[in-house]
Amino acid sequence: MIRITDLALPLDHAPEALPQAVCAALGIAPARLAGWSIARRGHDARRRGAIKLVYAIDAVVADAAELLARHAGNPAIRPTPDTTWRPPVVAPAGYAGERPVVIGAGPCGLLAALTLAQMGLKPIILERGQAVRERTRDTWGLWRRKLLKPESNVQFGEGGAGTFSDGKLYSRIKDPRHLGRKVLVEFVKAGAPPEILTEAHPHIGTFRLVTMVMSIRETIEALGGEYRFGTRVEGFHVETAPERQLAGLALSTGESLAARHVILAVGHSARDTFAALHAAGVAIEAKPFAIGLRIEHPQGWIDRARFGAAAGHKALGPAAYALSHRAGNGRGVYSFCMCPGGRVVAATSEAGRVVTNGMSQYSRAEFNANSGLVVDITPSRDFPGGPLAGIALQRHWEEQAFLAGGGDYRAPGQRVGDFLAGRASSGFGSVTPSYQPGVNPTDLSACLPDFAIAAIREALPVFGRRIAGYDHADAVLTGVETRTSSPVRIPRGRDRQSVNTTGLYPGGEGAGYAGGILSAAVDGIVLAEAVAARLLAPAGDRAGAGAR
Repeated sequence: MIRITDLALPLDHAPEALPQAVCAALGIAPARLAGWSIARRGHDARRRGAIKLVYAIDAVVADAAELLARHAGNPAIRPTPDTTWRPPVVAPAGYAGERPVVIGAGPCGLLAALTLAQMGLKPIILERGQAVRERTRDTWGLWRRKLLKPESNVQFGEGGAGTFSDGKLYSRIKDPRHLGRKVLVEFVKAGAPPEILTEAHPHIGTFRLVTMVMSIRETIEALGGEYRFGTRVEGFHVETAPERQLAGLALSTGESLAARHVILAVGHSARDTFAALHAAGVAIEAKPFAIGLRIEHPQGWIDRARFGAAAGHKALGPAAYALSHRAGNGRGVYSFCMCPGGRVVAATSEAGRVVTNGMSQYSRAEFNANSGLVVDITPSRDFPGGPLAGIALQRHWEEQAFLAGGGDYRAPGQRVGDFLAGRASSGFGSVTPSYQPGVNPTDLSACLPDFAIAAIREALPVFGRRIAGYDHADAVLTGVETRTSSPVRIPRGRDRQSVNTTGLYPGGEGAGYAGGILSAAVDGIVLAEAVAARLLAPAGDRAGAGAR
């Protein structure tokens, strides 16, 4: 097949316009087009009065080789890539060797476990939180009744933090092996809508993610995998001679689990796990991340600002945006985790702290749009106190938000007009905040460092010139957004193992190697392949299986 990309057609084009455009691009008569399918569909809204749908099409044609040779200089006409994942190694039938361990059942751990199981290695999955159904009930307990369960919440439990998000499934990672496609195919097998295979910016939404995660667990268990919920890793046993080799794990159940091949996929909020790794001498370092607020507008405002008269068109859906600004104080300010038609949610995992995040369902049909509005921070400038100093910074501002919200898991909030004027809010206007268990109108300047408040105040009018109404006085800010990414990185070598602890494979968002569901899941596949290659290598070759 031949893949033709960048086919732009009017928003309301006729169905027959697509094959006609394919033939025109290839320079062939319609009779030569034996078949075609949509590989990807997106839209170009840079000109509101002339929004176009943009396609990538896989075409079945006679004499494909001749056509490809004719268009050899055209980057928009290439052979359709082979995106089929094939296991690099497979355990022999009846394999009874060492079972790898996966810590964490978020996107990275989930796809790592699935891939290991598909290669016949029967992984053990340790998850500190609960299975996704019970976890959902626990999470609603905080949102509806202000009851926090520190081990079962938005951050911890089967499915990971991405379960309570917009379920975005796109990424800017380099993916030459098309592992992202494997992730999407596995998700569709597990019940995700087939449209995620073709949409340029696919998403799933929380409710569908819950059932998908359950389906993938059933597949892993059917292939011999074993889940242990409510099991937190509290320590890492490391042999030091002749080299540092991971030997086992101390579990919250009191058990000591022998383990020499462990994928660490704990997510960005496993603060106690990071401390345990540091205590065990595993290499760990502070890394940059971002902190800020959530901002909400009625979705209709964003739709009209982005799409003009085409707002509400079925082919476009609710509008999203991405904004950035370099403030005068040198700080980068940018939108983060934008959730069309969603809500702001309580995302803390620790008592006495408030954390916000954004979430949408598949329909994206709720009234408000929300996004993080965050400011970049770096270890050398903002938290130079060692590998775990970023965690201390996060905790400080989360505690300030808890106090400003009233000390009962309500969030502090402020109208944009009041925020820009430097005065506390006493109520809200035409925009109703969506955060549960409630928002306390106040002054957010006590909830973030002065440099972050100044940078966001500068950025809001700039963004208002790009998206009409963005800095509307009644738009709502809610604090605080501190879990944008992991505050640490766990360095690893080319063989995917820790740079100083053989047998430990750090990955996903928590280790600093991903930023979202898709990239974390892809990293999980890569780690699973690395573990399988080492486990199934001849005994004499293990020490040299991959350069560090």
